[in-house]
Amino acid sequence: MGKRNEEGAAAVEFALILPVLLLILIGIIEFSLAFNAQLSLNQAAREGARYMAIHNNSSDAATAASNAAGRLAPASVSTTFSVTGGGTACSAGKQVTATTSYTLTTVTGFLDGFTGNIVMTGKGTMSCGG
Repeated sequence: MGKRNEEGAAAVEFALILPVLLLILIGIIEFSLAFNAQLSLNQAAREGARYMAIHNNSSDAATAASNAAGRLAPASVSTTFSVTGGGTACSAGKQVTATTSYTLTTVTGFLDGFTGNIVMTGKGTMSCGG
């Protein structure tokens, strides 16, 4: 009587735990892609700030930042610059800060229903004049 009544127990237990395992797997995938995007944005901001600090050309520096964004589409990364003491000219003794932003699109779309658009930013600061 004991073994015959337990034949479908493993299938039922698996069916109960499968949704939880899938949610954990989706969470790991989404978090890793968001983390990678954040690292790419920080790298892009550092590259943009470095280019601006050396060449003092904001449009070329924004292009350099977008191109350095790794797996992110360059056209979807926007970059702004600010210089200490105001203005847009990078001169010796000042610091330039590049801020990159990107709207993250999730792979599964699972988080989009809860959070809407996820806007991520990265920052990089360099001393002007090289």
